[in-house]
Amino acid sequence: MDFSIIQYSKFMTLLAMLLQNLKTLHVSLEDSIKWLGEVMAEIGPTHSQKSEDWNIFDVKQANAIIDYLKISLFQHYKLYEFMFFSAREEIVIGTEQVIEVVKSACSPFPNPLEEGISSDIYSTFIEPPTTLDTEMKGLDQEQSPEESQPETDTSNMDPLVGFTIEDVKSVLDQVTDDILISIQTEINEKLQIQEEAFNARIEKLKKA
Repeated sequence: MDFSIIQYSKFMTLLAMLLQNLKTLHVSLEDSIKWLGEVMAEIGPTHSQKSEDWNIFDVKQANAIIDYLKISLFQHYKLYEFMFFSAREEIVIGTEQVIEVVKSACSPFPNPLEEGISSDIYSTFIEPPTTLDTEMKGLDQEQSPEESQPETDTSNMDPLVGFTIEDVKSVLDQVTDDILISIQTEINEKLQIQEEAFNARIEKLKKA
């Protein structure tokens, strides 16, 4: 509408006062329309002997302002009332998770690790003999000392007799490769499960 600075100031003041009346005084729609008519009669065109400083808007500008307020504020008056006076539920985006830490286990099981190994590998290559197994061996030796004598003689023999260094290296390499492949596969499965869980949480947060 090519308003002047004074007209812009009067228009913004008018709009702010309408919203302030609604927010603080709970003015109804009918009262707001009446108030607007009274104010526009003072600042709009008039044939009275008032000073020309009060004749801020002409008829075309006054009608444009009233049309604008009609389609913006008055048409959605109930919406503004709801926004100012109705309590709305606060939406909190976030989740809380309770993590239970595994307690330290007694022997023969090791303490839980962030990146542990499977129980089969542990029991085969790492697990020390239990006290119960040691006691059972002691009882067997007491009950059959004669039978245990050949076993003792056999245990004194070097188990690597007949194998070269290359044979031992080959066996160790094969066992190491099998262990590493098993560990790598297990780690990849855990990482894939964690990635799927994180993606699911991200999708839930986006939807929320």
